[in-house]
Amino acid sequence: MKIYNFDAFKKLPHAILFDTDNTLYPYDEAHACAMKAVRLKVSRTLAITPDAFDDAYSEARRQVKKRLEGTASSHSRLLYLQRMLEIIGLGSQVLLALDFEQTYWRTFLSNAVLFDGVKEVLDDLRLLGIKTAVVTDLTAQIQFRKMVYFGLDHCFDCIVTSEEAGHDKPHPAPFDLALEKLNARGKNVWMIGDNPVNDVQGGRERIGAITLQKIHAGVIKAERDNAPDAAFFDFSDLRELLRTLANKSASREAVPS
Repeated sequence: MKIYNFDAFKKLPHAILFDTDNTLYPYDEAHACAMKAVRLKVSRTLAITPDAFDDAYSEARRQVKKRLEGTASSHSRLLYLQRMLEIIGLGSQVLLALDFEQTYWRTFLSNAVLFDGVKEVLDDLRLLGIKTAVVTDLTAQIQFRKMVYFGLDHCFDCIVTSEEAGHDKPHPAPFDLALEKLNARGKNVWMIGDNPVNDVQGGRERIGAITLQKIHAGVIKAERDNAPDAAFFDFSDLRELLRTLANKSASREAVPS
């Protein structure tokens, strides 16, 4: 654990907001496996080369993101695949788009593994009486599926997706909705995520949260204006920080007035 702002960690938080993708689990490997499976299936089904698929898919993704920027739908693999089929001249081909999307997510989930210590941290927070929320981009259905797949569906007090909030992070809407659900507005809140802008800068500037960045391979370290209050590599480090703050709190309460 690397603490940059010691003043931010003098007491336990009232609530903690967690990003999901690439924070609770490593995203890149699961995504790479899923794209490999889709690429192979599309190439065999449509008799096109993997390079042709890559070109069409990349263009489809670019178009969808440009049109729907800042919304949950801008992340939709279904829309990417629908547009990909249109770009290669086959029309929308709804059944194929659905089949390819299911291949993507089925493969993604089978290759997604929680970081060590995530469930233990959430157990600690429950025992400490600290409220928790997931604040995540993308559509509700797939993010709910991830929670169930990881066995985390009963571990958080609430979940906010950008589909529900109407905007992706770092827009204030997802953060504000989480605070509303937790009744934590104006309270001491931590935001934990991997993204320097969406999670760290967004959490600090939108709701005044104390920010912690989850660091691992492929993550861009937040610096300068985006610098977090703390950064950690392992969730065991986060557990140790919580334990230290809990012990300090207990010690203060034990001192006679």
